[in-house]
Amino acid sequence: MIAATQLLHLLQFASPSLPIGAYSYSQGLEAALEHGIVNDAPTAHAWIARHLHEVVARWEAPLCWRLMQAFTQRDAQLVAELSERAIASRDTAEFRAETVQMGYSLARLIGELGIADEGALAMLQADSEVPLAAAYACAVAALGIPHEEALLAMLFSWAENQVLVCVKSVPLGQVAGQRLLLSLRPEIEAAALCAQSLAEHELSNWTPALSVLSMRHEVQYSRVYRS
Repeated sequence: MIAATQLLHLLQFASPSLPIGAYSYSQGLEAALEHGIVNDAPTAHAWIARHLHEVVARWEAPLCWRLMQAFTQRDAQLVAELSERAIASRDTAEFRAETVQMGYSLARLIGELGIADEGALAMLQADSEVPLAAAYACAVAALGIPHEEALLAMLFSWAENQVLVCVKSVPLGQVAGQRLLLSLRPEIEAAALCAQSLAEHELSNWTPALSVLSMRHEVQYSRVYRS
């Protein structure tokens, strides 16, 4: 059972209100809204669930899971390799800028709060660009947060941010947004189990349609979000 102190740390560092700019990104959702792919609560649920299972659960979450283990084991080489893969996998300018900007902001926050020792910070800052997953994993390891709970919190935070985009831009009402988030609970649990169980050769970020939408968003005439 997670201790109260660990739970409080987790609630803080997985919160969308953490000052790293997560609210300013939609991860392709705004482009899906622009093209009519998402236009109501059912299509919002379908989009978020599919993105969760086909993208996050098969690539971003498994990398985060491995990074948490690497930081806990103080494996600097593995941290560097996984961080490089996380950044290289971002195949559009917006997706790359998103993970690098938020990774930089979270890494800086970790340093300013003094929650990680010099060794952990050295691993985190070994390269000039830090992906968000690496910075989050560093905080998890430094604060002794159980990895299973940290992964669930990361997935929930991602889903919550997607729902907030829908509340603002579909638009959905606040109650509809909370109903949507509640309906995603089994999807989030399944994504967490998937991320922990995938073998190395099963990881995949092959999502050409999402990449095309992201590229279209880069030249979209009117937009609120940065991705």
